[in-house]
Amino acid sequence: MQMLDIIIKKRNGYELTKEEISFLVKGYTNGSIPDYQMSAFLMAVYFQGMNDKEATTLALEMEHSGDVLDLSRIKGFKVDKHSTGGVGDKTSIVLAPLVASLGIEFAKMSGRGLGHTGGTLDKLESIPGYNIVLSPEEFINQVLNIHIALIGQSGNLTPADKKMYALRDVTGTVDSIPLIAASIMSKKLAAGADGICLDVKVGSGAFMKTIEDARHLANLMVQIGTSCGRKMTAILTNMDEPLGLAVGNALEVKEAIDTLNGKGPSDLRELCLFIGSYLVMDAGLADNVDSARKLLEEQIENKMALRKLAELVDAQGGNSDYIYHPELFEEAEEIIPVTSATCGYIKRIDSYSVGRASMLLGAGREKLTDEIDPIVGIVLNKKVGDYVNAGDVLGYVHTNGKNTEEAIKMFSDSFEYSTEKLDVKLILDVIR
Repeated sequence: MQMLDIIIKKRNGYELTKEEISFLVKGYTNGSIPDYQMSAFLMAVYFQGMNDKEATTLALEMEHSGDVLDLSRIKGFKVDKHSTGGVGDKTSIVLAPLVASLGIEFAKMSGRGLGHTGGTLDKLESIPGYNIVLSPEEFINQVLNIHIALIGQSGNLTPADKKMYALRDVTGTVDSIPLIAASIMSKKLAAGADGICLDVKVGSGAFMKTIEDARHLANLMVQIGTSCGRKMTAILTNMDEPLGLAVGNALEVKEAIDTLNGKGPSDLRELCLFIGSYLVMDAGLADNVDSARKLLEEQIENKMALRKLAELVDAQGGNSDYIYHPELFEEAEEIIPVTSATCGYIKRIDSYSVGRASMLLGAGREKLTDEIDPIVGIVLNKKVGDYVNAGDVLGYVHTNGKNTEEAIKMFSDSFEYSTEKLDVKLILDVIR
């Protein structure tokens, strides 16, 4: 079997066999297939696509390209959640302790942010001392002890995906539905959870710009997981404005803490309760969404979810005083109000532009090697559907002096106005 033949076959639009997909994943992982040939293959997939059978095979081959985490020592139902990437998406920092406070095992490996989207690991590392690096044994023991762990991807898990994603990032082949599905699901399956909820973002701040593409991706990922015996849910959510108000690492952690204190923005709270309800049902603690939601709301009201976040931070070396006293987080050198030059109802807040503006300030990275400034970012003062007068504050830019004027202009330009009030729909679809 030759890689050149596989490239030509896919270039011409034909279906690949399991043996061919296995050959290319193994060969690229062990180095016998060079980057230039894999680049050609990825571009062929980008233009010709893969059918669901091929994408499923690719995900499974990538899953088994390295270690697969064995969580069998953890006897309860293990859950995991993944977001396809959004702006202001601090959901995991609220959701994980909220669900784990009910005794459900929440074992999650998270990623870093790249470009305009934020990463959970970067946000957690804004808590002084928080350690994202645990061995598989430490990871399992922590879940056994406190029902929760949020760490970075360990060691030799899905090495094929690591190599292929790095190549996709520099060859313009990231936004291919079968490649996205295989990448996400290979990691989720290798991480060993029994129930997985996927938050598939749709809109200007997401990889999936249309509801049709998002639904295709969601259906494919649910199919892959279900075929492997996992309980799967995919929730399509709106990313035509940032989630919540805060965009930036420490700022988002503070907003997550506010939400666990019952005071956070309504869209963030709603999304966490919605996703959490399906995980609670999958774990067998409730028969329907309403009863599951009630259990979660009680955990916010009685502060058990907040305590679980503090317990998580303690367990991973962080200073939990910051959870109970978020005023301890350092503030940026300047907090600059950005005002509206016009009046009207806010029609749209371009999430991509807000994410890019925050990145310019230092809250995100263009390359994985870029340094993050944990305390800079943007806090919105208005959301879609709000009415503003000229001079009203749209939001606040938290800056330490890097690219401040450019970020302010980009943020200001992200707002679009209308003479009519628009209703915003957060949850667009649920696929089980």
